[in-house]
Amino acid sequence: MIAIIDYDIGNLAAVANMLHRVGAEAVVTSDASVIGVADRIILPGNGHFDACMRGLNASGLRSVIERRVLEDAIPMLGICVGAQMLGRSSQEGAEPGLGWVDLEVRRFPVQPNLRVPHMGWNHVTPAAKAVDHPLLVGLDGDARFYFVHSYYLHPDSTDWSLLDAHYGVDFSAGVVRGNIAGVQFHPEKSHRFGKVLLGNFASWTV
Repeated sequence: MIAIIDYDIGNLAAVANMLHRVGAEAVVTSDASVIGVADRIILPGNGHFDACMRGLNASGLRSVIERRVLEDAIPMLGICVGAQMLGRSSQEGAEPGLGWVDLEVRRFPVQPNLRVPHMGWNHVTPAAKAVDHPLLVGLDGDARFYFVHSYYLHPDSTDWSLLDAHYGVDFSAGVVRGNIAGVQFHPEKSHRFGKVLLGNFASWTV
């Protein structure tokens, strides 16, 4: 069972619906006892980085999530700001992130003819060291995902990159470290490509 963490941030039903479409058992929950027995965790995020971190910290769920992810090592996936929260910090705010992946979150630079936020479909490619990663099985060279963000993932090392994309600058569209993964885009809004990725997550074993 996949626990989609409900801490009053974002539209969680769409994530659950896409998981149900791939045959996965998923529940939106703010119940620590449910999280405590889940096989996998999804951490969504939407809006401002600091608001998401404060919401998670105020929810009382952080300790059980950290135990399941860091000690029990169950697979987890951060989505959009949920992926940004995996890092140390964000240029969007002052709150510290979870610090589970060595990365910082940067704002897209001001460039002529480059609109920020980056909104809409964009191609992604597997990072050099992640070509054979189980989360990417079935994603062909035409893989596109739906993005809505003004800040992007910048890992300290390409070792943590899962997917690469370009929007004015090259950036990581996804990161992975052991059992912990995060994607900057919205797989629940990305039609067949998002369905493939979430299906892979539902069967991912670490």
